[in-house]
Amino acid sequence: MELKWTSKALSDLVRLYEFLAPVNKPAAVRAAQALTKAPCILLTNPRIGEQLFHCEPREVRRILAGKYEIRYEIQGATIYVLRLWHTREDR
Repeated sequence: MELKWTSKALSDLVRLYEFLAPVNKPAAVRAAQALTKAPCILLTNPRIGEQLFHCEPREVRRILAGKYEIRYEIQGATIYVLRLWHTREDR
């Protein structure tokens, strides 16, 4: 399996970091590191996340990393990290 980040997911990561950094830069760094590390478990367990059936026929799933939701899609041998956000955000 291969893990790839979409441009939207990378933008989400930057947005979340920039939101936290002015208030608590060490917390922003920790959150960004945790969010980049969390999807690595998918390389050995790609279907560990809850499937989002409303996205069918695409195989879109979600996992939680602390208080953050990470959505990803499985396409063959590639896992695409699609989006991420804090669970308190209105999504």
